[in-house]
Amino acid sequence: MSAFRAALRIARRDALRFRGRTALIMVMIGLPVLATTALLTLSVTTDVIGSERLPSLLGETADARVVTQEYRTPVDQDGYGDGGTQDPGPRPARPWTAAEIGALVGGRVVPHDTGTVEVQLPDGYDRVDALGLDLRDPMTRGVRTLAEGRFPAAADEVAITPALLDRGMRPGTVVNVTRQARPMRVVGVYEHPNRPGIQEITGLPGTVLPDRRDGQGTGWLADTTGPVLGKEFERLNAAGLTVTSRAVIERFRDDRSMWPTDRRGLIAMAIGAVLVTTETVLLAGPAFAVGLRRRRRELTLVAVQGGSGAHLRMIVLAEGLVLGVAAAVAGTALGIGSGLLAESVMARELDWQTGPPEVPWGPVLAVAALGVASGLVAALVPAIQAARQRPALVLADRVPTGRRSTGRPLPGLLLLALGLGAVVTTLHRRELAVVAASTVLLFGLVALTPWLVAVTGRLAARLPLPLRLSVRDASRHRMRTASAVAAVMAATTGAIVVGIGANSSFVANEAMRVLEGPLGSTAIVARGADDRSWARIRDVVEKRLPGVPLVPSMEASDERGAPVIMRVFPKREACRDGCPILNPDYSLPVGDERLLALLQRRSDPSAVAALRAGKAVAFDGGLVRDGMLDVMVVDWRQDGTGGSARRFRVPAVVSPGADLRLGGAVLPASAVTKAGLRVAERRLSAMHVPDAPERMEGELKAVSGTAEVRPTQGPDSRLTALLAAGLVVALVVVLGGTLAATGLAVADMRRDLDTLSAVGAAPWTRRLVVAAQAGYVAGLGAAVGLAGGLVIGIALTWPLIGRQGRFLDPGPTTVAVPWPYLAAIVVGLPLLAAVVAGLVTRTRLVVARRLA
Repeated sequence: MSAFRAALRIARRDALRFRGRTALIMVMIGLPVLATTALLTLSVTTDVIGSERLPSLLGETADARVVTQEYRTPVDQDGYGDGGTQDPGPRPARPWTAAEIGALVGGRVVPHDTGTVEVQLPDGYDRVDALGLDLRDPMTRGVRTLAEGRFPAAADEVAITPALLDRGMRPGTVVNVTRQARPMRVVGVYEHPNRPGIQEITGLPGTVLPDRRDGQGTGWLADTTGPVLGKEFERLNAAGLTVTSRAVIERFRDDRSMWPTDRRGLIAMAIGAVLVTTETVLLAGPAFAVGLRRRRRELTLVAVQGGSGAHLRMIVLAEGLVLGVAAAVAGTALGIGSGLLAESVMARELDWQTGPPEVPWGPVLAVAALGVASGLVAALVPAIQAARQRPALVLADRVPTGRRSTGRPLPGLLLLALGLGAVVTTLHRRELAVVAASTVLLFGLVALTPWLVAVTGRLAARLPLPLRLSVRDASRHRMRTASAVAAVMAATTGAIVVGIGANSSFVANEAMRVLEGPLGSTAIVARGADDRSWARIRDVVEKRLPGVPLVPSMEASDERGAPVIMRVFPKREACRDGCPILNPDYSLPVGDERLLALLQRRSDPSAVAALRAGKAVAFDGGLVRDGMLDVMVVDWRQDGTGGSARRFRVPAVVSPGADLRLGGAVLPASAVTKAGLRVAERRLSAMHVPDAPERMEGELKAVSGTAEVRPTQGPDSRLTALLAAGLVVALVVVLGGTLAATGLAVADMRRDLDTLSAVGAAPWTRRLVVAAQAGYVAGLGAAVGLAGGLVIGIALTWPLIGRQGRFLDPGPTTVAVPWPYLAAIVVGLPLLAAVVAGLVTRTRLVVARRLA
């Protein structure tokens, strides 16, 4: 133990002496700990369990909240009262009254309604959350917390959350609420206990929200004589009411363990831990080797004074332990702080749910232990090398550069073959099986890296002098170089796998995507709107889109005037490999040649003639059977449910749209009315996309709640964002590993570089040598990572995209390789690493004395 304590003191002293290297190792070990701890803390804090939601649901004193349903039949609900299911029954003749609810619950009740409402903000109408509750009542204490002003006390007063302050609302101002533009004065600002970023207004019951009647959110807070449990709970459910009971939620133990409980989760966690530890070890290993090179003389002095090889190993491992513990402690502390800070910011900016600050100590301590283990494992190889030093050569400053053999590639090749076989045999299974098999392949590449370094070193003789010096030095110090190359390879492989998987999924989804209109067009639809509302909608659209040509078309309704959706499906034989389906809310438009010209972006005389003759024009030949279009008519309701369906047939011709992915058809009004349906203008189309479609839709919904703005746009930016994130992560790891290895190379080559300068080499030659070293490490790692990433990325497309196959016959898939993204990683990152290394290299000559 005394030797161990001495080793710890030596490790602590050296860590303080070489602060730059210490900081580098701590960053490499502590950064994964920080990131994982922050994510765990953020996740558990934003995972709001039932007991943490009680203040926003029931406040501090209410015992329960009951909510009416559409029918009076028994309700089957969960313990939280978030929702329930019931069998349909006769609709009630009148809504519940407060007296009836009070009698059922056996106590005092106050109305408590929730919903959404349109509010006219400075930038236009928008839909926000709304609460109908008298927050002055003692029973509601804690439901919302007053921050400024007062709670509403009259029918024309509202209070708002801070998120609406950012939208231009202020206490004392008058805002228009609901589609009828009712003026209401803002009298206060309040906080939501669990959603600091919510956009919500609150008024007295029946003011901000209309009479919702049964089944639309009408509820009451109840102060009962006893806890609502057992029979009371069942009695309220039997009456057709859902219940949120304080007693039930407080007695229910929420299971919020961060540990996986199923086999798949445990396997995924183990694979993740192994991969993160391996990458950390590969990154930190060269930095520990730097320390060994700088301390070799000190360690040799310990050896010549009687220290054994075990003592030398202990000293180096103690350094790994000290730095691992320091990095784990710092990463854990900073991770907890970062997670709580990110939660406080994101909860307000992104309207996340949030609870009291929490730290999942079990997983967090496990992550910290993993960081300590990473430090020890990273110091293991340098510790073994320290015990094998030859004191005489070290004291003479003539340390051998290592064996000149090319190494043994057989273990790496065996692992590589085993991994490839495992990947092939798991293609028909889920993603986790392919990832597990790919891990074996990845370790095969890691084991093969020293041999690749030695083999590529043979090419040095054909290179110019600066590059020859760099490659030969990297090849001589094979283990140091291989560690950095393997770290770059692992990061490159991961980035390429993410890129191929994301791009292939995107291309597959785009291939199955059916457009409702030409790219760059917009449809404004208001099903069920009356003539007066539609006229107002047209006025709003014309004002918002001045000078944009608008093409009107019609929507269908049944004989009662209720809107319907008209759908059409491809022939069964056309869907053997998957059938692209339009948006379920899409209905075949009814129009004339103006709409047809907009959808086709050209004039097709034969299609126009067919439409005028009462025939439909289909854009997909798979929709037409024997010259007829089979149209299914489904009742449409605002809640998206469909009622009974019926069909009618229309003669049809096929004429492609402006885009081959354009689906559906245009129906003539005569064919629709002949089928017993009514038509009325309720649709506008334009070859234009508004700057803010959501804001425009909010303004139209203030006129009619059914109004929709449906732009047809190209691919969104999520794929670009994902690829950019993968590129940034790869950049950080590639630069970190490369610069660490280059720092070690510069330390080993310092005398050679000084000799170059002494014999007249220009400063740029010295920079070029160092840049070539960095480019070699990053380039070789990126090239090997490209091979591994292509294999693993393509393999993952089967479980991600392909249909379920069978052993050795996984079936078809979609493979789309993002070549520019791969070029940026494989070519751009090594060039950047070389440039950075060359720029930060010092060119000052240091004269050193050599021993004979």
